[in-house]
Amino acid sequence: MYGIVKQSGGFVWVYSEPGMGTTFKIYFPRVEAGTRKPVRADTSIDPMALRGTETLLLVEDENAVRHPAVEFLRQCGYTVIEAKDGLQAVEAAHKYSGKIDLMVTDVVMPGMSGGQLAELLADKYSDMKMLFVSGYSEQVVLRHKILDVHGNFLQKPFTLKSLAAKIREVLGTTAAAAAGK
Repeated sequence: MYGIVKQSGGFVWVYSEPGMGTTFKIYFPRVEAGTRKPVRADTSIDPMALRGTETLLLVEDENAVRHPAVEFLRQCGYTVIEAKDGLQAVEAAHKYSGKIDLMVTDVVMPGMSGGQLAELLADKYSDMKMLFVSGYSEQVVLRHKILDVHGNFLQKPFTLKSLAAKIREVLGTTAAAAAGK
């Protein structure tokens, strides 16, 4: 929590008194109304457009995000290789003998960032596309050498449908074309 507050330009004020308790106040910078882009509703996404047959490497350190995403993407027809961090992703990619079409990776992870992982795998898997996800602000993501924040980036929190739609967008194919590959 403290990291999110600091990276947003805010601060935490703590007051504690023995026998009285502790008070935490969190302050964030003021944001002008209308600066956020509207989020597209999932109801506009055609369920058939979410389907695919490609192989995905999903790298996410939070189990609460990774497990449902893996399950949902498998139900959409994808082959999903899952990894909880960069090291496990490198091992899983080397063990997998087929083509990996897309890596979906969290940007900020313990040990190895998503940007470092992408650089490490780029030579061996030059055809593999990348999709970066993060709950951190654009400024933090850019510090992790993720240059295409607008095209191959999905802001957390996201819905499973919006993740699948973004995967289709990054792969650059429709579900019908992917099924006939």
